[in-house]
Amino acid sequence: MHNFLIYYNLYAYIKISMTLVQLRHFLVLAQLGSFSKASEKLHLTQPALTRSIQSLEEELGQPLFDRVGRKSELTAFGRHIVDQARTLVDGANNLKQSGQQLLGGQSGTVTLGLGSGPGALLMTPLLTFMASTYPKAHLHIARGSTAALVQALRDRTLDALVLDIRSLSPSSDLLVETLCEMSGAFMCRKDHPLAMIREVTLQMVQAYPVASTPLSDEVARILVDRYGPDAHPDVMVNLRCEELPSLVEVARSTDAIVVAVRSLAPDLVAIKMSPQLNASAKFGWVSLRSRSESPLCSLLRTRVKTILLG
Repeated sequence: MHNFLIYYNLYAYIKISMTLVQLRHFLVLAQLGSFSKASEKLHLTQPALTRSIQSLEEELGQPLFDRVGRKSELTAFGRHIVDQARTLVDGANNLKQSGQQLLGGQSGTVTLGLGSGPGALLMTPLLTFMASTYPKAHLHIARGSTAALVQALRDRTLDALVLDIRSLSPSSDLLVETLCEMSGAFMCRKDHPLAMIREVTLQMVQAYPVASTPLSDEVARILVDRYGPDAHPDVMVNLRCEELPSLVEVARSTDAIVVAVRSLAPDLVAIKMSPQLNASAKFGWVSLRSRSESPLCSLLRTRVKTILLG
């Protein structure tokens, strides 16, 4: 037990006191057994290598090498610490490599929250991008309502959000970057009874099921201004969920009409509303003002912008 404590304390002392440069010099000399060969491999003068080893021996309080003719052989003490020195140097090398990979976005983890519209547009492209470009990195995607996603961001279980920032209440702790603005529309399948009519009123739309994700207060206000109180989402919308692709699929296979960003369903027909809707979603990247952005998160933000801007 006494010897174990001596060795443990020695290991801790080496970790704290020794420089990695000295340990690297020590390991090369231990491998080659020659100051001249080791200094050549390390691109050092022999006196510089000698000073480095002597400094290490002084800190440890014991000699590391015995001179046997022209050779330098490890002492018993030197043989004891060589494996520990190698572990420390290898660990430092791994740490440096990990840092470089993190800096380049090649590794690390990002948990990204996506609102309903951004989720439909970004989910597959982002997963494909990560799998093909950064296969060793980790991307976790969370879905949910704006309120739930913002709370998770504040709880630091999410690193960033992409959502319709019109549904976001202004707050000093949030950093918001506008990414793009996309027009919204009432949409239906191509052979829908309303598809070919030139002027469609809200009353005509309400003859069919209306599907939508939860809409922001601003969009609700625009709908009421354009079409009257019956256009408020709480009155107008029959089918509501967070998963927009599911709602679009319902519109493809039934007479349901979906209210969403036009680009999410190019195969559907935009109904010619009277008056025109003239409403849009404003997608943005949301993060905590007090939280530093990781390199991988920065790469994803740039990629999200590229995807949304097409």
